[in-house]
Amino acid sequence: MPLFGKDLGIDLGTVNTLICDGGEIVLYEPTVVAIDIEELKIVDVGQSAREMDGRVPDVIEVCRPLRDGVIADFEVTHRLLGHFVEKVCGPSRLFKPRVMITVPLGVTSVERRAVHEAALQAGSREVYLIQEPLAAAIGVGLPIATPSGNMVVDLGGGVTQAAVIAMSGIVSEDATRIGGMKLDEAIVSYVRKKYGLIIGSRTAEEAKIRIGAAIPQDEERTIEIQGQDQVTGLPRPITLTTGEVIEALQETLQLQLVAVRNVLERTPPELASDIIDRGMLICGGGSLLRGIDKWLTSATGIPAYLAEEPVACIAKGAVRGLGMLERLRRTLPQV
Repeated sequence: MPLFGKDLGIDLGTVNTLICDGGEIVLYEPTVVAIDIEELKIVDVGQSAREMDGRVPDVIEVCRPLRDGVIADFEVTHRLLGHFVEKVCGPSRLFKPRVMITVPLGVTSVERRAVHEAALQAGSREVYLIQEPLAAAIGVGLPIATPSGNMVVDLGGGVTQAAVIAMSGIVSEDATRIGGMKLDEAIVSYVRKKYGLIIGSRTAEEAKIRIGAAIPQDEERTIEIQGQDQVTGLPRPITLTTGEVIEALQETLQLQLVAVRNVLERTPPELASDIIDRGMLICGGGSLLRGIDKWLTSATGIPAYLAEEPVACIAKGAVRGLGMLERLRRTLPQV
């Protein structure tokens, strides 16, 4: 337990933000902000703001301040972070928290600085950055300090990342700015083309979560969704099946696979043999798609397995990383 202030691990994601204090997830909220456009004031953040999406007058804009894993709107992001940190630490903080916050692979120095500054302005005493796959590996307890290879695939909302880790550092890496939100868009596009029905991204996400899969399943599920008919403009329901969602997702899943294959091609032979023996760890919200582990195993020929806490492990690894600073310092992103 830190003597002065809390130690927090923050997984700042495109879709959700998680904060870990000690070994517990103390905040799990959508990375969404509702803004009064005329007064330039934040109306609400997190889950409350997400529930307003598509249901508010024109004077209120509901937005995601992160795009593809990086900050798109600095001012809104730092106020969002400030709200979340205050929610965790309380409004009157005598001691500011020490924070380790995640960033995707391949971010530029400008993007790293934006995350660092946003966390400082949100009320942090010290801020360190850590790559998301490295945080995930620490969070699940992989033996990253050894010379053996550990492979992590993080299927996030905005970015798909793959990395091979050894000796507490990343040996080979790749990322593509395609994630779970693109899968939602693929379902929206599929329904529009096949049924002439316009649906929102929230409806598509619900279909993906409830009946979606990466490969054909023994159990064929269905969901009734409502949308707007392209021709008449009137509301109309349709029934979507698991098979249709699988068909809709295939093209986007292939694009996500590119990052995984690129990393495997760049991995030194000695570490590649370790990965074949150990398999690859899958984490992130996208790993909850049914059958994604079997799909990745089939596509790469390397066993893939799901992390025990696929969404929470990144934030948990970030806070544990604060206790390993001396060992990690040479490999952490510099600002």
